[in-house]
Parts: sequence; C-alpha cells; structure tokens
Amino acid sequence: MSSAADLRDLIVERIEATGFGAHGLHVRVGDDVAEHRWTPDVREETHSVAKAVSVLAAGIAADEGLVSLDEPIAGVVSACDPEITLRHLLSMTSGIDLPWSPSMMTDWPDLAAEFLSRPSRGRAFQYSNASTYTAMHVLSRRVGDIEEYLRPRLFAPLGLDDVAWSRCPNGRVLGGEGLSLRTEEMARLGLLIRDRGVWRGSRLVSTGIVDAMHSGWVDTGSAGEGYRRYALAGWDGPGSAWRLHGAYGQLIVFAGDAVVTISADDHAGADAIAAFVAKTATGC
Repeated sequence: MSSAADLRDLIVERIEATGFGAHGLHVRVGDDVAEHRWTPDVREETHSVAKAVSVLAAGIAADEGLVSLDEPIAGVVSACDPEITLRHLLSMTSGIDLPWSPSMMTDWPDLAAEFLSRPSRGRAFQYSNASTYTAMHVLSRRVGDIEEYLRPRLFAPLGLDDVAWSRCPNGRVLGGEGLSLRTEEMARLGLLIRDRGVWRGSRLVSTGIVDAMHSGWVDTGSAGEGYRRYALAGWDGPGSAWRLHGAYGQLIVFAGDAVVTISADDHAGADAIAAFVAKTATGC
C-alpha cells in the first residue's frame, strides 16, 4: 500500500458498494494519515474497544508497582475461585459464566460480587463484559477511581482530558464499554498501541502490556474467522492482522504499519469489512 489515501479510497469504495453503515474512517500508514466521514463528527460509544483502555489501565498500574496482573485477586476481593488473576479477567479466562444482557449492570446489587461468587470452570474462555467490569473494580481497590487515575496518565496525554467513562449504579466505570470517542480520538488509541506504548516520544505504558494485546493467544473454541483466538482485549485476525472490535462495527485493525479505525452502526456487516481491511492493508 503506497499511502494512507490509497488505502482509504479502497475502503471507502468497498463500504459504499456494500452499504456498510460506516460513520467515520481514519487510516494511518506509517506517519501518513487519511480520513473520510459519512456522518457528523461526534463522539460515539466505542463498546468493546473500551476493553483495551481497561487493559492499559492495568498495565500502567503494574508499571507503577501497584498491581501484578498475575497475582490472585483473592488478596484484594473475595472470589469463589481464589486463583483468578487480573490477567484472567482481562483475557476472559476466569471460566466464570455470566453472559451479557442489556440490564447486566442493574440485575444485581453488585455485579462484581455476583460475578466473583459464581463457580469457575477453570481457565476456560468465556467472553463477558462482567469480566472486564470486575477487573476494573479490583484495580480501583489499588488505584482509586479508574477514570481519575487515567486522566493524567493516559487521557490527558492523548488529548482526551474531557472524556467521561459511563458508570454503573455503584459509581464504577463499566470497563468493557461506556467510552464515547470520535473516530480520530479512537485512532489515537490505535497509534499508541501500534507504537507499543509510546505517544509522541513519551512512554505511557510498558511495551509488555501492549504486546500482550496480540500475543499469548487463548483458544476461544469458536469456528468463526477472526474469533478463534483472544488475548488482552485483542482478537486474532482476520488473516495476518489483529483487531480491537466493538459492537456495531467499532474497529481498530492493525495490519503491519497500517492502523485502520472505523466507527459505525452496523453489527452484521463489521466482520466482512474487517476482513476486507486486513486483506487490502496487507496485500494478501
């Protein structure tokens, strides 16, 4: 791919040919940037892309010596399985079954307590927003309010000083969702991750936590392309790419030196667009 504009044009052509409900597109190839919009440029819910921010929060706290991702959380909160760690919660491998529902945050007086009180099937993969939410509750016991902790360490450096993370009735950040960003703001997260934790020459988080977003893959048991392996917030694929993938088509696709960020409202069409982006960006 010769430039961000070339890649952008191909993606725009594909989106318009398929009718995918894209709102905004941001393409970066190396230092080259190109953008396109179909709708007004406003902040929109990023859904599960927020899980990457939760991972970054845990990584920053680990860098500061406040937590270990591999220390059992039983020393911080009560859990049915005393061996569960922050890494297990963030990689969806606690083995606890608590599926998503629209009323998940209000179905129990304390979702984190409900989640941790349930039996575990061992280190089996079980995707659930409750897992990331619980991880942020555990982390808050060591760092205080997650949003305020991240404000000077992540949000302000990225120019997101006024971002607000949605909260449950208990006042905790949702963790696995609830962050609204413009397409270009979401792309800043992508650039930080592509550059392995460095932003404009300053390291915000260690390389290890960023690399763990797309390494140490866990087998999910899924047969679907792009859903067979999961790491810390990252999905392996399509193809040789990897991605952060939020509901309704919120995508940050990493393909070599290219980072393609899409905001959308089209849940059904997102996988095909992600596959096209990965194939086009990598040339295979």
